[in-house]
Amino acid sequence: MSVVVVNITKKMVVDVVDHTSYIAKSRASLEALKSANLLKSLNLSALILGESGTGKQTLAKFILPEANIVDADGDIQELLAFIDISDTLIIKNFDKINNYPKVKSAIELNNTRVIATSKVELSEKVSDDFFSLKITLSPLSQREEDILPLAQKFFEEVSGFFGNENSNDISLKDLNFDLSNNCYSLRKSVYLKYLVNSLSEEGVMDVMEEFLLKKLGGRNDYREQLYLFDVPMLRSGFKKFHSQLNMSEKFGLNRNTLRKKINDYKDKYKLN
Repeated sequence: MSVVVVNITKKMVVDVVDHTSYIAKSRASLEALKSANLLKSLNLSALILGESGTGKQTLAKFILPEANIVDADGDIQELLAFIDISDTLIIKNFDKINNYPKVKSAIELNNTRVIATSKVELSEKVSDDFFSLKITLSPLSQREEDILPLAQKFFEEVSGFFGNENSNDISLKDLNFDLSNNCYSLRKSVYLKYLVNSLSEEGVMDVMEEFLLKKLGGRNDYREQLYLFDVPMLRSGFKKFHSQLNMSEKFGLNRNTLRKKINDYKDKYKLN
């Protein structure tokens, strides 16, 4: 085998932080983990399919814990160079490869074992040429049993970063989890809940100040940005007081004034 000097770029090598471990409580995740455990003991190449944030890289790293993760969405010569010096390799975005025959030849020449990830299905020929096994990870919305354990994992994570003093005041069961981008958006919603819960009045005003600095610059700024106060006030009022009558009494607002504010915002901001 020839000796290759590799200039590693940030785009090619992915610095992976395992935020989740691979948590498997749902039937779909347990099946994926069963396949991954099988792969740990077999010298086979495999493809892991799934949307962004479904745990593809985490599962790949579970199978090949010592392997580098390389992004195929870049210079193919760099990818080939990594194959040339690697016994095992995790290739992210395998569908982005623009010359499969070259990559296949390099893998065969160096006998490199590959665990690949992709967000989209590959052609049947490519899948058959490269992989002995395929694992498909469902969206998190279809793996309900995994959601709360993952949220707990992210909560422990953020508590470790910022301290545990607010931990007892937060109930994850009451949190509206954002699953739009699977684990990425779930982690963000847990972090946001933790940080919001830890803010003082001064902290809230500091956040608003920074946000408004980016928004101001029109001719009717005060009127146009007033919704940033009104909408959270109305939403919290519905949650706490449950009716417009109670809200008008607690807010010290005329019922007609309150009703007009609700009508002004209800379609755009989903007020009850």
